[in-house]
Amino acid sequence: MSDYFDLIYEYRWMFAKGILLTLGVSALSTLMGVILGMIGALARLANAEKSAWPLRALTWLLRTVSGVYLWVFRGTPLFVQLFVWAYVWFPAFVHPDGGWILSGEEAKIFRQNYGPFLIGVLALGTNSGAYITEIFRAGIQSIDKGQMEAARSLGMTYPQAMRFVILPQAVRRMLPPLANEFITLLKDSSLLSAIAVAELAYVQRTISGRYSIYEEPLYTIALIYLAMTLCLSSLFSWLEKRYSLQRR
Repeated sequence: MSDYFDLIYEYRWMFAKGILLTLGVSALSTLMGVILGMIGALARLANAEKSAWPLRALTWLLRTVSGVYLWVFRGTPLFVQLFVWAYVWFPAFVHPDGGWILSGEEAKIFRQNYGPFLIGVLALGTNSGAYITEIFRAGIQSIDKGQMEAARSLGMTYPQAMRFVILPQAVRRMLPPLANEFITLLKDSSLLSAIAVAELAYVQRTISGRYSIYEEPLYTIALIYLAMTLCLSSLFSWLEKRYSLQRR
């Protein structure tokens, strides 16, 4: 047992860095997912049947793009999406041999320093956005239509009504599923060890590969994940009580 604690102490800074990296990737991916989810939900709910044909065509295009986005990212495994980002899409934009955005020596340095982290955020964020789209759509549709009609009768435009009336009420109802999505994303970040992102699962693989021990490092990162999810659950539980509709 003492040898095990000595081992954990030896790698304490790797564990600390892994925790910070796991939380950072999860937070940025969730933020990206929320932004994509809000845009996707508003696109799916867009309705311009009584408007001129250019606006109807644009609305149809937005709904179609949003629908395809959901179909692709919810219908394929996250692990597959991660490798597509790592070996197909990201190299097309950042590659030493003719990347669309960065190329040459700058692309090589950028890929070495930030590539795996950015790929992880993009993969987790786009995948999460597909699920959050449906969370936002369900939350917005759960608000009584009379709320929108009342806001419009007061002279608000549609964007103003969504911003000041509908979304604040919808977000309170969406807190539980959003909390669940963030916790799921935190655990899914362990997949990033496959592309050499130095998060917690990568730390475990490093220790196991060097010392050929598996049980203790696995239990250690499992306990760390459990502690992080417990803290997040407590935080979101407090937020749910703080912004509960029953308190209004």
